Order: sequence, then C-alpha cells, then structure tokens
Amino acid sequence: MSAKVPETTKAPDRRRYRSGLREQQAATTRRAVVDAACGLFVANGWAATGMREVAAAAGVAVETVYSHFSSKRGLLQAVLDIAVVGDDAPVALAERDDFLALGKGQRSARIRAAARGLTAIQVRTASLAVLLRQAAPADEEVAEMLRSTRERQRIDVASAFELLVGRAPSRLECDGFWAIVSPEVYLLLVEESGWSLEEYETWMAEVMERVIPRA
Repeated sequence: MSAKVPETTKAPDRRRYRSGLREQQAATTRRAVVDAACGLFVANGWAATGMREVAAAAGVAVETVYSHFSSKRGLLQAVLDIAVVGDDAPVALAERDDFLALGKGQRSARIRAAARGLTAIQVRTASLAVLLRQAAPADEEVAEMLRSTRERQRIDVASAFELLVGRAPSRLECDGFWAIVSPEVYLLLVEESGWSLEEYETWMAEVMERVIPRA
C-alpha cells in the first residue's frame, strides 16, 4: 500500500498582484498627466502647450505621455471629460446617480440639486470653455472638439430638463434652458461681475424655479 502524498498549499498568484499594481500605477500616472495638462492649457493656452511641457510638469518622460495619449487633441479631450464629471471613472454625466436623482423627490429640492451640481461643473469647466473658444478659430481639430462639446452640453441639458419636468423639452425650451446654464453666463456673473459661487448657485436655483415649467 503506497503512502498518501500530502497536499501542497497553492502559492499565491503573484502575477495577478503585479498586474494589478501596474494598472494602479498606470492610472495614477495617467491622472497626473491629465492634471498637468489641464493646468498648462489654462495657464498658457492651447498652442503654447506641448506634450514635452506636459511631461515635464507631470514629472514623467514624454514617451510616457504618448503611451497614454497618442495626440495633444486626445489629451485635451481627456482633460475635458474629467472636468465635466469630476473624476476619471468611465461613466457619462447623464448616467451618474447625482444626475439621475434630478428626477426624484420634491421639485424644489431637485432644482436646488441641479443648481448645486451645475455650479460644481462650471467651476471645473469654465476656464476650459474659454480655452476652446480662443483656440477654435486657428485649429480645426479644436473647432470640431468645441462643436461636439456644445452638442453634448445640449443633450445633457435636455436630459436634465426631462428629469426635472417629467417630459422632453421643446426646441425653444431646450435652447432657453441651455442659454441660462451656459458657461458664458457663469463667466459673466462670477468672473466678470465678481459674484460668489454661493450667489451664483442661489440665483441659478431661483431662475430655474421660474423658468422651468411644472409639466
């Protein structure tokens, strides 16, 4: 009768651990590159910001920047996408819980939440909106990015209106609401007129209450 061979304890899968660590490091590096690019784009403009400058600001090699973004346009798009939602999770604004919550609860609370969320978006994106408008006339790629960004804004505005009212907006309703919540109005009131963010948010909630129909 042969002796029973003892079972051996399976060694931990170190390859999986190393792979997860590399993915985490890559994500951290990518976000550092995006943050550096955002600061440089806003401070120096589109034309004066190159991939080498971004690499230096992020503390990485220029090859590392290109390993994450094949072009400066792609890098700017990532900057815009993250600025809109506030993080780098691959979830669109209109699919996020805070946005979908605009369709739940009492109307006044939903409108205040919409004004609060809009204010946060304006803080993150208004300077980038200025960047796009300044660079678009001289760069067709940026001009196309501006057009697509504006169209995405209009779609998100229509979705927010539908959640707040319970029906899709008419063309005039959508365009009017879009104008009110535009970065241009935010820049006029906060950047040029010196309003505080609290004043802008309160005013926006009051305007929404008056302008958005109840049904």
